[in-house]
Amino acid sequence: MEAHTAGRVTTGPRGGVNGIRRLATETKQAFKTTEFWAMAGAIVAILIAGAVDDGFAARHVWLYVTIVAGAYMISRGLAKSGSSEPRTEDQQHNGR
Repeated sequence: MEAHTAGRVTTGPRGGVNGIRRLATETKQAFKTTEFWAMAGAIVAILIAGAVDDGFAARHVWLYVTIVAGAYMISRGLAKSGSSEPRTEDQQHNGR
């Protein structure tokens, strides 16, 4: 079995892949981030405040929920936009 990784073909004993491992710098899944839970908490708090306070109109509640959700989506997009650069295990150990 052959593996083409970082420009080199490496094979291991019994046909297994050996040598350089291909790693990705991809960000975490959305529900595993602190930002997701902060957004969910903020939305719940806004919805509760809208239900409890008569002066907090439904129009304003949904506007604030939309702003919070939109800001979260933009921040996730920015986090993922710079994270598609692949790296290899050798580069990590060489200090690059």
